[in-house]
Amino acid sequence: MLALAHHVESAIARGLVVSAADVAGQLGFTRARVTHLLDLQLLAPDIQEEVLFLEAVEAKEPLSERVLRAVAHAGTWEAQRERWREVRASF
Repeated sequence: MLALAHHVESAIARGLVVSAADVAGQLGFTRARVTHLLDLQLLAPDIQEEVLFLEAVEAKEPLSERVLRAVAHAGTWEAQRERWREVRASF
């Protein structure tokens, strides 16, 4: 989902789509869903990198998008990193 968020943001920045609402319509998502995706980009860059390189274990993702969004909304990048360490210890 993080990779999709970057793709959507890039499409908006390059003018391939007008807005997040336009993306929502094209993908069949709600505007709120697209906002949730784009919120993942609030993560500190080092966390984003780590998330992008996570691998599924036995075909199961190691964390949910909801958990990741909670990390993104933890506040400052330092607060995110602290929360990320807690989440990372759980898998």
